[in-house]
Amino acid sequence: MAPSSSSIRKTIETYLGRHPNERAALAGLLAALDGPAEVTARTTLPAHVTCSAVVIDRERRVLHIRHRATGGLMLTPGGHIEPQDRTLLAAALREVAEEAGIAPRALCLTWQLLDAPIDIDVHDIAASPSKGEPAHQHVDFRYVFYLADEEPPAITLQDEEVSGAQWVPLSEVRSSTLREKLLQARLDGQPEPVNASVLIYDGAGRYLLHLRDHKPGVIGQSGAFALLGGGRTHDDQNLEDTLLRELSEEAPDLRLEGLEPYTVEQATSVDGLSVPVKVFAGRWRGNPDRLRLHEGVLLRWFTLDVLERLRLHPATRNLIRRHAAENPSDTKQDMVPAVWDGGSRTVLNGIGVHLHLEDAEGRVLLGLRHPNSKYAGGTWHYLAGRCEQESALACLVREAREEAGLVIDPVDVELAHVVHVVDTLGALPLMQLVFKARRWEGTPELREPDKCLAWKWWAPEELPAQIVSYTRAAIEAIREGRTYTELGWGAPVPARRPESRS
Repeated sequence: MAPSSSSIRKTIETYLGRHPNERAALAGLLAALDGPAEVTARTTLPAHVTCSAVVIDRERRVLHIRHRATGGLMLTPGGHIEPQDRTLLAAALREVAEEAGIAPRALCLTWQLLDAPIDIDVHDIAASPSKGEPAHQHVDFRYVFYLADEEPPAITLQDEEVSGAQWVPLSEVRSSTLREKLLQARLDGQPEPVNASVLIYDGAGRYLLHLRDHKPGVIGQSGAFALLGGGRTHDDQNLEDTLLRELSEEAPDLRLEGLEPYTVEQATSVDGLSVPVKVFAGRWRGNPDRLRLHEGVLLRWFTLDVLERLRLHPATRNLIRRHAAENPSDTKQDMVPAVWDGGSRTVLNGIGVHLHLEDAEGRVLLGLRHPNSKYAGGTWHYLAGRCEQESALACLVREAREEAGLVIDPVDVELAHVVHVVDTLGALPLMQLVFKARRWEGTPELREPDKCLAWKWWAPEELPAQIVSYTRAAIEAIREGRTYTELGWGAPVPARRPESRS
């Protein structure tokens, strides 16, 4: 299906945002878009849309071909739009493939222009009695592409329309308007990443993958598992901005630890273009079922042994395996221990203890975990710890003293809430015990600055946005008088408030 009038108008308005002084020259086309005529059809007169490909090599030269129809003029590859051209850019790609034999995979976009034309040129076309065409005008949308590889690809000319080819320096480009805009854009022919994606891992050998919507021809890797991420826009200052914007649009509740650039990979766009992708890596240990997902079908954790069973691009599969080999999982912390019990496999659950302290104003004490913490870095959390070879109360008393310098007598402690949680699919189930202390001695201190950066009292109705999910759930439950919550096992199951007895 040929490009719609609305998509063409959007492209023009984006272009005019950069070149407002050209609105008068394009007024006729804008007016025609409001009428019934198909502006992309070559039979539409007195003007119709065409598309050209401006291909730039590493030496800042532009491909020109000798068109027989123009009497031998050297022009950039281009021509009329066909019904199968989904977009104007796709039409330009088809023309350069037909006329010069350069496949889309040999080309890539520039971050300066992305998928917007560098020039829209209105020029006169002489009458052609042999074709039955009167004099008319072409409104030519010119798109810039870089060569994806160092060496220029072999040129295979379309003999019936093209009689020669030449790589021309930017300063010698025949079209004066195109030449001026190319020189102003300072295009150097060196491909740079125009997309950003992220490898999200939990440190236990699992990777978070996004199942995309099944929209062939519209979404890349349609209906397959892929990494979260997307393409740069003109408003993005850099590719990290691109990634953070994409994450906020796709899964706004997702907060990653230690986000860093990892590598640059090559992908393929829906139009067949080569797409350099800057891949970041970041750690997360949450439950994807609890995330709001605004794009795609679902998010799931997967281990390396199941990657072959997924509909997953081979390059993504190899990327995950390479990252896993370079970042071995912490098996001591994250393995799920089991015992053999009468022929059935019993999974042992871990026990965590948490201190719920309230000051005279009813505010709750929380600590800001160090960004490098293996769990919940950069997030507010209870004073907490895992039980060692000790009772839960003994663990609570020890952790309060070691982490914050607080002295607590076990007789002043009562169990306030229990959260049975699975942070990630297949991870060690944890029974999180939340104890409330009625009395204590001391003022919270930073005893372990490598684990906690600050202690702060928070009003329960004004908890920070960056807070461990089950900590928030426990605080809310304690306020409501509930004693038990499940997270990560499916739908949350809060226990009913205890009934009063007369």
